[in-house]
Amino acid sequence: MHLESPITNALSIDVEDYFQVSAFEGHVKRAEWEHRDCRVERNLNEILDLLSTHGAKATFFTLGWIAERFPDMIRQITKQGHELASHGYEHVRVTEQDPKTFARDITHTKKLLEDVSGCAISGYRAASYSINRSNLWAHEEIMNAGYRYSSSIYPIRHDLYGIPDAPRFAFRPLKNQDFVEIPVTTLAIGNKRIPCGGGGFFRLYPYSVSRWMINHINQHDHQAAIFYFHPWEIDTNQPRLAGLPFKTRFRHYLNLSKTHQRIAALLRDFQWTTMEGVFFGSQENPNTYPEFLLQTSI
Repeated sequence: MHLESPITNALSIDVEDYFQVSAFEGHVKRAEWEHRDCRVERNLNEILDLLSTHGAKATFFTLGWIAERFPDMIRQITKQGHELASHGYEHVRVTEQDPKTFARDITHTKKLLEDVSGCAISGYRAASYSINRSNLWAHEEIMNAGYRYSSSIYPIRHDLYGIPDAPRFAFRPLKNQDFVEIPVTTLAIGNKRIPCGGGGFFRLYPYSVSRWMINHINQHDHQAAIFYFHPWEIDTNQPRLAGLPFKTRFRHYLNLSKTHQRIAALLRDFQWTTMEGVFFGSQENPNTYPEFLLQTSI
């Protein structure tokens, strides 16, 4: 049974395999990816079954590298009514690219995903939420590449990413343009922002805390929550990499055995659909969002 909230939230999955995460960049070279045991297809099939069981839809921010190798899986995602979106080609952070390199990457990945799926791609999410104050030029490149929205900013203070004073909810980062940035959800407590949009924080908190925070966003802020997770986060049998620093090992492997159960509870307790459905008026969208129309650049 859903909690007492009329708001439908936006569920997203960042489609990358366990060896492609930014935290492993110094331990798994991209040249080694081809020789790794890819587990993303098995994990995505499990996720699709879970979404089907609960009648939920989601946005799949997908690497071009993955789409090239698993085209049937990509078509299955769209066949089941989910939104396909871009996560770049090889999970390279925006902070490691210049504008021309970045533009080539996101343009190439958009076309690749559209060719594989036969669907228009309107959403983009940067690897590791790597749009920050040093590269706000990225929004214009994303818009110029033909995307309608980005979900690439985490409005928190973090050692690896974030713009702590960015708007907490959807806003227009480019003046006089319709392009929208949709940040991952945070909870405001006094002057602090608490992450409650998924990832490692969802595995760290007890589920009851995550449920309370998302319900607070719906009931108190009257906003949809933007939640994300990765296919590898439900995979307890993924290979364990040796030689990882303690912090990296802790963040990646913490509570993997509980994630599937927690995602199922989240789908049971709240209403979920795609990013496109929540923010751009698809027929399944019960929400209205005049707020982001009023907000301008950071």
